[in-house]
Amino acid sequence: MFVTLRRCVLLVTCLLGLFASPAVAETFPSRPIHFVVGFAAGGPNDIVARMLGDWLSNYMGQQWVIENRAGSGGMLAAGYVVNSPPDGYTLMFVAPNNAIGESLYKKLPFNFIRDTVPVARTLKLANLMVVPPDFPANTVAEFIAYAKAHPGTINMASSGNGTSVHMSGELFKLMAGIEMTHVPYRGSAPAMPDLMSGKVHVMFDNLPGSINFARNGKLKALGVTTAQRWPETPDIPAISETIPGYEASIWYGISAPKGTPPEIVAILNKAVNAALADPKLAARFKEIGAIPDPGTPEEFGKLIADETAKWRKVVEFAGISID
Repeated sequence: MFVTLRRCVLLVTCLLGLFASPAVAETFPSRPIHFVVGFAAGGPNDIVARMLGDWLSNYMGQQWVIENRAGSGGMLAAGYVVNSPPDGYTLMFVAPNNAIGESLYKKLPFNFIRDTVPVARTLKLANLMVVPPDFPANTVAEFIAYAKAHPGTINMASSGNGTSVHMSGELFKLMAGIEMTHVPYRGSAPAMPDLMSGKVHVMFDNLPGSINFARNGKLKALGVTTAQRWPETPDIPAISETIPGYEASIWYGISAPKGTPPEIVAILNKAVNAALADPKLAARFKEIGAIPDPGTPEEFGKLIADETAKWRKVVEFAGISID
């Protein structure tokens, strides 16, 4: 009796959802949208989220409120979003850390792919290997030679455990055959003062967070993590030119909690793709080394699945885990 009644309730709820979705979509958005970033303000994710949020606020007629929830390599923010109402008003800034976290963190209370809905891809970019301006190496090869000559002395900063910044460095350690001590921060921005002063010695930061510091001499850029030289920074060598096969491509996107109506996902995807097609915004992204990467929710979902599988192999090979 109880099971039958429960099934009836679920059936009625689903039917109501089917009828309600178009009506909800017609008025969406009717209040501010919270765009949750898993890292501290001032870092690359935050910079991009605010640029995108400003444009979308004007386009959609409702404010995109950037909400920084830093900690655990972005996993705190992910946990918050997956437990938010699936109504399109709480969205997650997604990056490789979300794909990496599935295999790196052993006790996550959620499964990112299962508990979220892909909304849109946003940008393609690279990580940039940067060192303090007075560090005694001007190339990737010189850095490796210095690290081998001074074992146990290199501190590698990151934006948190399990981020692409962290894992790009771990992959570098593995392939270069050197030792570096990982020093995680709550985002790239909090690490910058220590990196510039030499308290830590290297970081593989997302381009938007470090490119301007490299351009004005506050940091020294040694290489990019993509397989070839990055189109927006052609003067900076690819790390693979010194370590054949090294590659860590970076991407950003947007996801929503599982159960978000497809009609709302479609509205959001259309708005994001419109932003990426705007020449003025694209020019601003180019200034920070990023390339617009529009696409469908399905294409973004496949990217997340492929990246999760790729980084699982790296995590297992490197023998890294966080309980």
